[in-house]
Amino acid sequence: MKVISDIRSPEVASILNAGGIVVLKTDTLYGLVARADNHNAVERVYALKGRDETKSPIVLISDVSQVYDSMSSKIAQITEETWPAKVSIIIPSIDAPAWIKRDNQSVAYRLPDNQDLQDLINQTGPLIAPSANPQGQLPAMTIAQAVDYFNDQVDLYIDSGEVEDNIPSQILRIKDDGSVERIR
Repeated sequence: MKVISDIRSPEVASILNAGGIVVLKTDTLYGLVARADNHNAVERVYALKGRDETKSPIVLISDVSQVYDSMSSKIAQITEETWPAKVSIIIPSIDAPAWIKRDNQSVAYRLPDNQDLQDLINQTGPLIAPSANPQGQLPAMTIAQAVDYFNDQVDLYIDSGEVEDNIPSQILRIKDDGSVERIR
C-alpha cells in the first residue's frame, strides 16, 4: 500500500492506465477511481465496495467529447451551461459499455471543477468514481479512513487532507424528451 500527496505525480496516471485502482479526493469526496473503459478495473471497484451490481457508477470526464454517446442539442446546451461543477448529469445512453450502464439505459457524468483532476483524466480517459467506502458505510473523509476500509486492496492512495465540504454533487437527469429532473 502506497500513500502520496500529489495527484499530479506521473505514477497516478500510470497506475490507472495499467488497470489499477486509486483513492483520491474528487471535487466532492474521496473516490475509489478506475478507468471507465477497463472492465476488469471497474469490476474490481465493485467487488471492493460490495457495490450493488445494478447501480451505475458516476463517470468523471475532462471534456464533453468523452461522453460515450452523441448528445442532442438540448443535452449539449445543459452541459455547457452547467459544467464544470459539482453537478452530475444523467444522460440517456446507447453506446456506453454494459459494465458502465449496468441495468440502466443512461450514464451519470460529471465534469469536475478541479484542474488537477481534469489534467489526470486527460491522461487516462474517463474515470469511474464512486465514494471511497464499502456500500452501507460512511464515505471516507480522510485517507486514513479509506486505508481502514481498503488497506492494500487499493494500488495507490492520494492524501489531499480531510474533506471539509461533504455535500455530494447535485444530480440532474435528462429524460428522453429533453426535460430535466433534479434528483438530488
